[in-house]
Amino acid sequence: MMAPSRDLASHQTDGGSGSLPSSVPVLIVGGGPTGLLQALLLSRLGVQSLIIERYPERLAAPKAHAINPRSLEILRQFDLGEKHVRQLGTSRDDSSSVNFVTNLCGDAIGRLPYERMDPAVLNDTSEMIHNIPQPALEQELSNLIAKDPNITLIKGFSIHAVEQTENEVVATIEERSTRQLYYTKSRHLIACDGLRSKVRELLGIESESEDSDQTMMTIHFNANLRPVVGDRVGMLYWIMDPIAAGFIIGYDLDGIQVHISQVDVEQCPVESWTEGMCRAKIGSAIGKDDVPFDILSYRPWVFRRQVALTFQKGNIFLAGDAAHSFPPTGGLGLNCGFADVHNLAYKIALVHRGVATPSILSTYTAERRGVADSYSKQSVKNGKEIFALLQSLNTAGVEDAMQARKNMMAALADPAQRTQVEAGIEGQREHFDNLELHIGYVYGATKPPPHASRYSPKFVPGARLPHGWISFPGHLSPEAQAAKRSLLPQEPVDVSYVKELDADQVRACQWSTLDLCGPDSWTLILGKEHQNPHVALLQKHCNVVGLILNTWRLGVDFEIVRQSWFADELVNGGGILIRPDQHILARVSTETTGEDLIEEVNKHLGILKC
Repeated sequence: MMAPSRDLASHQTDGGSGSLPSSVPVLIVGGGPTGLLQALLLSRLGVQSLIIERYPERLAAPKAHAINPRSLEILRQFDLGEKHVRQLGTSRDDSSSVNFVTNLCGDAIGRLPYERMDPAVLNDTSEMIHNIPQPALEQELSNLIAKDPNITLIKGFSIHAVEQTENEVVATIEERSTRQLYYTKSRHLIACDGLRSKVRELLGIESESEDSDQTMMTIHFNANLRPVVGDRVGMLYWIMDPIAAGFIIGYDLDGIQVHISQVDVEQCPVESWTEGMCRAKIGSAIGKDDVPFDILSYRPWVFRRQVALTFQKGNIFLAGDAAHSFPPTGGLGLNCGFADVHNLAYKIALVHRGVATPSILSTYTAERRGVADSYSKQSVKNGKEIFALLQSLNTAGVEDAMQARKNMMAALADPAQRTQVEAGIEGQREHFDNLELHIGYVYGATKPPPHASRYSPKFVPGARLPHGWISFPGHLSPEAQAAKRSLLPQEPVDVSYVKELDADQVRACQWSTLDLCGPDSWTLILGKEHQNPHVALLQKHCNVVGLILNTWRLGVDFEIVRQSWFADELVNGGGILIRPDQHILARVSTETTGEDLIEEVNKHLGILKC
């Protein structure tokens, strides 16, 4: 990893006089998962940062739970403990299904897979989706930050004002307990301060949004539901009962759960809600009176999407929910924020090192906003379609709850209506399989993916490098093999949690093509027959401008284990030049010259040809 950009004492504190540095390379506003990850990525790239978090303690409610394949690939690339994260949270056995039921003790109406957790998905990614409550993930990231000398995390401080010049941001920061103001200068400021971002407000950045009059209620409760659900374990339970219509997220079937439902604010204004009303709803969702549970919290929110018109103003950037927010139907929000900061980290690091000009930072909005927009629209589509399904059982508009319940049971007893409901459930498959959105997006694409589920590997500029399992030939000398292995992550991938795989299959899935891409380096993957002079010219240029370039040759440095289509892309002089964020910068063909590749690199860095 790169050396630190400047000295900054590392500490975590709850505030106090004199605890705020007057100058930092990067100021991060917001200590949620996106802000924490941004600091860790920057640190691994040699850039120190200060995180200010307004709350002394983060909220205990689980919130997000799905860590998608791309987010786990990012954690792996930066050696941030993706294996340990997978040991926490909900097991694959408990989280691989979506159940549609009248209530948890009632009739089973349908069942779908929850995302791609089948062994075949490992042909497309080295990291299967994993479910972990957001507070547990935040704690893991916080533990890493506590050991990182490049990061300072201070709680109990919030942003008050910002001013900026061409090369500097001056932030006015308020200590919330004393109202005392501090002034901190930074080269860049990254706002990870959530849906109601104060930084976005101060900058006057407007958002594209679709307001909705549909209010939702999230109830956080504790209950042992495992004896209740029996063999119908799953990550999600969509409840059809009109009194409790909505869904339960089974973070931990033995303990923490969340119920989310629509609210009729005319009948039940949000200010009128009580713990007793929440207990009635959860009791109806469970379907038995003798199951003990505790209501831990409840909060209303409005079902809407919101995407900022720009993610950058000068030297200030928006990331995560500060840049975009959308409903939880699809589990896309947290992961979109992780991909934001992954895109931004190497660009900021290159500017701080003087390798790239600030123009590289203008690509952040251009690349990330389109992805966020497609995520937000898919989330809204998912939500509208599935809540319409819940209301399709002759219960919509029926004010008497008991009558609505009778209507539901009568509809399910009618073979024709039941068949229609089952077809509606089958139509929700795209909602619960977003693999194309997770790993198939292409920076610079003018259209969103036509289908959220149908992933296809893409060897085009802007796409994530497709994953393929690789091995290393035995003909290399021990010295050469050691040199190449030093460029890889410290440990191989471990897919032993996929019980359907035998020992030989597990051993064949240890290294991915994505592992060839170091977080602080550019990567050139070539076929065996590609001409050396072109590589030598690009290597010389990278040495001059201060870039690390690692070259890998198929058939010389590595072999493709399974996905022959990857090898097909490298035949007859083919190759790929990859950015530090594992996205393709340029394709290489027999007509490509070293000068062509240098031009692509220079254009991305915003520099003139050396």
